[in-house]
Amino acid sequence: MDRQDRPKLLNRLNRIEGQVRGLSRMIEEGRYCIDILTQVQAARAALARVEGELLKSHLGHCIEGAILGGDQDDQRRKAAELIELLERAAR
Repeated sequence: MDRQDRPKLLNRLNRIEGQVRGLSRMIEEGRYCIDILTQVQAARAALARVEGELLKSHLGHCIEGAILGGDQDDQRRKAAELIELLERAAR
């Protein structure tokens, strides 16, 4: 991952952490289910954005580096990791 991406991702994750704490408070307070579910969806969408950014970073840094490096074993390993990740996500 590029160092320049880290602060942005950490900031997003900190906001998500706050969202999740807010969800706990909502449940403790007995808030309306639809309001809680709406916030769950927002947190899930925020995590999906972080996941997308990390995937872009991985493709642009790690995968591209393996391709440009010319090491076929490294290329295969990186491709296999990515395929495994996508298969887990599809389950």
